[in-house]
Amino acid sequence: MIRLRKLVRATTVLTTPLAPEDILALFNPVFSARQLRGVVTKVVPETADSATIHFRPGRGWKAHKAGQWARIGVELDGVRHWRSYSLSAPAGQDPAITVSDVGAVSGVLVRETKPGDVLFLAPPQGDFVLPEHPRPLLMLTAGSGITPVMSMVRTLVPHRPDADVVLIHSARRPEDSIFRGELSELADQFPNFRVTHWYTGERGRLDFTSAARLDELCPDWRQRAAYACGPEGFLDDAEALWSAEAAAHKKAGPFAADEINLIIERFNTSLVGGAGHDGGLVTFEASDREVEADGNTPLLDVGEDAGVLMPSGCRMGICHSCLTPLRAGHVRDLRTGEVLGEPGQLIQTCVSAAAGPVNLDI
Repeated sequence: MIRLRKLVRATTVLTTPLAPEDILALFNPVFSARQLRGVVTKVVPETADSATIHFRPGRGWKAHKAGQWARIGVELDGVRHWRSYSLSAPAGQDPAITVSDVGAVSGVLVRETKPGDVLFLAPPQGDFVLPEHPRPLLMLTAGSGITPVMSMVRTLVPHRPDADVVLIHSARRPEDSIFRGELSELADQFPNFRVTHWYTGERGRLDFTSAARLDELCPDWRQRAAYACGPEGFLDDAEALWSAEAAAHKKAGPFAADEINLIIERFNTSLVGGAGHDGGLVTFEASDREVEADGNTPLLDVGEDAGVLMPSGCRMGICHSCLTPLRAGHVRDLRTGEVLGEPGQLIQTCVSAAAGPVNLDI
């Protein structure tokens, strides 16, 4: 151990001002003692505006569970931007994200990423995962909501041919349906995996306002553990239907009440925005940065766009991993419109915007 410490000190002298880990990073791009990284190994186009990016993570990555997501960092014009993406690769394999060309960061990932590029990473997280003891499953997805469910399908179906899984996926057109070819092949190979594609351009919106449509597409849906991921309206309708069915079963008796269950993964939430006079100078004290912000942009985005390393997770106000002390000033909760301004109060930067000058302890 003494010899090792002497070797490290000697190496540090020889490489100053670079640390030994900086020298190692020149030979291995994913090696970093400061920041988890991954190197892109393959980019696979999925549709005209989406692609799957496979990457090999460096030391410190925790193997993901099927259905989880991770924050991915990309540098644009010298500023590191972080976004959260579902992992589409099966559990137990190197990770991959499937990205649609929506927004600046996602657009760069889809259009410009190539093998050998380095991504900045945060460990996978999320509770939208397969149950330990799968019962018959129903997967309801729309648009890019198929992404975390695809990780589940790839993990479960080829390794458990007896697994009873029904997937109902909604997309605008066949050419917009991500993973369409692979899903068809899996359904042909494994009879217990059944896939229904619903194209809204041909049949209109997939309607969950009553049970009639699900009764038609999956008659035993009430006996299945259900997972849903997609746009807000799609999930709101599904959640309302499951709540109504659960209430009806509970009223009829306790026997079947626990059979009606739905697990939802939301990518975003509705924000009410601020009044026209909101906004102000945001000071990130520990990072020594000042930025003018409007009253509608979450402080998380304001900080990331300014190059501040902001803690965050879901970007929806659910996981609370972005909690930051308010040093001074006022912020508006974009979900409720409530103004908060008590010094030292912990605020959620992903759902809070400036309501005047703001000083944050970050």
